[in-house]
Amino acid sequence: MKSINAKLDLLVVGAGFAGSVIAERLASAGMQVMLIDRREHVGGNAFDELDEHGVLIHRYGPHIFHTNAHRVVEYLSQFTEWIPYEHRVLAHVDGQLLPIPINRLTVNRLYGLNLDEAGVRAFFDVVREPREPLSTSEDVVLNAVGRDLYEKFFRGYTRKQWGLDPSELSASVTSRIPVRINDDCRYFTDEFQIMPKEGYGALFERMLAHPNITIELGVEFMAEKWRYPVRHVVYTGPIDAYFNYCFGRLPYRSLRFECEHIANRPWFQPVGVVNYPNDHQFTRITEYKHLTGQSHPGTTIMREYPQNEGEPYYPVPRPENETLYHCYKSRAESEENTSFVGRLAQYRYYNMDQVVAAALKLADKLIDKLNRN
Repeated sequence: MKSINAKLDLLVVGAGFAGSVIAERLASAGMQVMLIDRREHVGGNAFDELDEHGVLIHRYGPHIFHTNAHRVVEYLSQFTEWIPYEHRVLAHVDGQLLPIPINRLTVNRLYGLNLDEAGVRAFFDVVREPREPLSTSEDVVLNAVGRDLYEKFFRGYTRKQWGLDPSELSASVTSRIPVRINDDCRYFTDEFQIMPKEGYGALFERMLAHPNITIELGVEFMAEKWRYPVRHVVYTGPIDAYFNYCFGRLPYRSLRFECEHIANRPWFQPVGVVNYPNDHQFTRITEYKHLTGQSHPGTTIMREYPQNEGEPYYPVPRPENETLYHCYKSRAESEENTSFVGRLAQYRYYNMDQVVAAALKLADKLIDKLNRN
């Protein structure tokens, strides 16, 4: 660890994608960067590791990379090779494993029908409950697929995931999930659907290997920020914590993970993720070997239990929470030498590629600013 004698160009708080990308970009521009994180590892929630049985898992739940952004792929490809992976999800409904997002196969298998694409379109037209405006997540689903599919696939899952009924959540929660009339069972349709060949850990290790980057782990920034004389700070943690919750706490939803290793059984389930909208307390089971392409005689699965307490994972999308966030955003805009970026700092549900894109954009601005000052 380098001693902190001279003034740093940049202090980055948080070593997930947002912080690590900015640290690498400014270090490559010739600046001295200190990267800190309160955890004992880099990578943020994308951190992966071998479990005690030698199976590669994502400690904080599945992280599946998909994007249409060429710049993001080109940038990350400096630090990793890729393997193809098209994510497929099944939902355990009425004793069957059915494709989600809902498509032609879902409808035909659930109801014992044999509809073609035109027939599925007509089916949706009959069962849908038109809503205007689409203000809530319930509105979005009922408007698209009607009451029965809403109850079977969405309502129970949403209640478990968010601790709220879909009628209490903004439309953005369910509008991210398409409805299809064809047989496309891919969860995403992005141009790039890939996973880092050696895992996220290797990607972050290479990204942060620059000699201008110093890393300190296990550091609580708010308790020790006086230790870092610095020209500029990039903060990626919860924005309400930065301002000592002066306007009140922003609500987040957290997760508890339960892993189980199954020896001498190569596969537990047919796809990477199976959702359980109506059964059990957990929302889904992830089997990581589907995601990583790893060869192993056994397999490890992870069950997810949503909860209110714990690590902040998901900003809760409700109008009153957005209003509270804007109080903090206005305060943040007055911080001349501090920038806020990332899911927690911007109180947004960002995918990994969106975080990387936002970090690259901010890095360009900071390089210009610090070179001028």
